[in-house]
Formats: sequence, structure tokens, C-alpha cells
Amino acid sequence: MTVDLLDVVRAERAPLDLATYFDEKAARRYTGRRFESFGGGGDLAAVQDVITAVDLLAVQTLSVVVPAETAFALLDGDLGRQMAALLARVPADLELGTRDAREAVGARSAVLEAWQLLRDREDIGFVTAGKLIARKRPHLIPVYDRVIRCLYGRPQQVWVRLHDRLALEGGELRGELAALRARAEAPPRVSLLRVLDVVLWMRHHDEHREQDCPGFGTVSLERIDPDDAKPSALLERELLEREGLVSDEH
Repeated sequence: MTVDLLDVVRAERAPLDLATYFDEKAARRYTGRRFESFGGGGDLAAVQDVITAVDLLAVQTLSVVVPAETAFALLDGDLGRQMAALLARVPADLELGTRDAREAVGARSAVLEAWQLLRDREDIGFVTAGKLIARKRPHLIPVYDRVIRCLYGRPQQVWVRLHDRLALEGGELRGELAALRARAEAPPRVSLLRVLDVVLWMRHHDEHREQDCPGFGTVSLERIDPDDAKPSALLERELLEREGLVSDEH
């Protein structure tokens, strides 16, 4: 069963999941809560086009480590200078789902070139490359790991497809994400993309597995026709039952 992104964002559990993730006082604190905000953020005007040591520490909050040789190359080598030149071509305030953002993440974009430059390193995978770019452009590039890729069914051109979805129907999904952020009382500077990836990750990370995952392809990047969809309440109950969070026993 595939569900619509709106149903995931509107789910009863979503505000609690988001609030739990960003809770600074919880017994179990998620280090990723500081990914965007650590050191003032990777998109601060003074450093928005430069990969810094603070950025390398920030990505560690999301359970990835940039190997030492690549870190050296980013901090004071040609790789860092190439990255800075590419990032300078990408507006720091551009938001995915808004005007001009589609071209900014498309096939000939500077941000995709920056991602590929990182991927060309033997010691950098797609997850680490994406998290570094997301740190520098949090409103344009989503955090995208294996858990979220699994939910989406390993789509191609995920940035473009997510942009199209966020832009659909006058930005309805963007509005729902902003409303969810407010309901959960998450930090206001948390980007809408981060709200989305946290909600998806919290929903699936415990059950995720690399092979034969039950959640594979269960969240659609495309809008599901409401006439073909089940009521949101029923979708939510079926998802919770599948995840073992509710049952018919009383």
C-alpha cells in the first residue's frame, strides 16, 4: 500500500514524532536535532559558500563521518575551492518548491555538480555528499538517507521530483509542513525540508532493513488521486497496524 506525502504529514503521530526529535530535555536525545543550527548554521552569510570544520562536525550529528583526507581537501585544498565556486552560484535563501528552484536542482545545476564532485571521491557515498550539501543549503536540498530513499522506492531525480510535489496545488504540502512545525513547537529556523525528512525518518527507521524492507516504496512523491485514495484515518490505522503500534485487541 502506497500513501500520499500529505497523509504522512497530517498523521496523528507526526507532531509527537517531530517534537520528540527536537526535544532538548528528553532522556534519549537525537543528535540530529542540531544538524541545521550547530555553530549558527551552514548557510550563515559569512560561511555559506565555504565548507568549514563546523560543517564537518554538523554532519556527524547525522551519523556520517567525512574521512580525514577528504576533510583536509575540503578545508584547505582544491576540493574546497571548487566547492566554494559552485556554492556561490546557488542562492542560500532559495527554497525547494518555489519559483526558480527547479532549475537550481536540475540536471545542469551547480548544486548537482557540487554533489557529484563529492561523489567522485572514493570515500564519499551519496548519503554523506547529500548531507554536506543540505548543511549548506538547508532550504533547497533535503537530507536524504537510505531510510527515506527506501520509503520513496529509490526514485531517480529525487530533488526535482520533490520540488514538483512541494510546488503542486499552490504549495499545499509546504503549508502543511509549516503548520506541523508550529504544532510540534519545533525550532522556527528548522527548514520545511528538515521537517519532512524527520517525520519520514521517525516513521520508518526502526523497521527499516536493506533487504526486503516492508516499507519499501510505501510513500509516494507524486500526488495520489484523492478519488483513488483511502480516507486518511484508515490509511493511518493501517500503517500503525503494520508497524505494530496498534492492534484490534482492547
